[in-house]
Amino acid sequence: MLSKRIVEFLVGLFILAGIIAIFALAFKVSGFSQYSKSDSFHVSAIFDNIGDLKTRAPVTIAGVRVGEVDSINIDSHSFKANIGMRIDKRQNKLPADTTAKILTAGLIGANYIELIPGYDGSDLKEGTVIIDTQPAIVLENIIGQLMYKLGDGKK
Repeated sequence: MLSKRIVEFLVGLFILAGIIAIFALAFKVSGFSQYSKSDSFHVSAIFDNIGDLKTRAPVTIAGVRVGEVDSINIDSHSFKANIGMRIDKRQNKLPADTTAKILTAGLIGANYIELIPGYDGSDLKEGTVIIDTQPAIVLENIIGQLMYKLGDGKK
């Protein structure tokens, strides 16, 4: 009788551990922010076109994730996209002349921001605005331009 209770208790613990593991995996996969205000600093960048960039999109340096997009707004004066990014505080030595460009993961994958460090002696600080940016390459625009050029050749 006692050994049956021990087995039932161990089975219950095993099921509880499985449920906890499923919840942990669900939170990890869901993309909830891992960059809190205390662990990161905020910078922004101005882009002409952001394509299909979304909040919580990765921010990388040399392919290594160092932050995420936390806000996307339109500047009411220039009508350009103002992208807010949370960068890991361990990356606080990024040069002030760092550039940002929007890339696509694969041929039709999700967009993300790649930071390319420059050579300036001063560092990016909280609230810095990155002006030197390269917009997203929108596949539909390229196809449209190609079709237009091919159409002109037939005339």
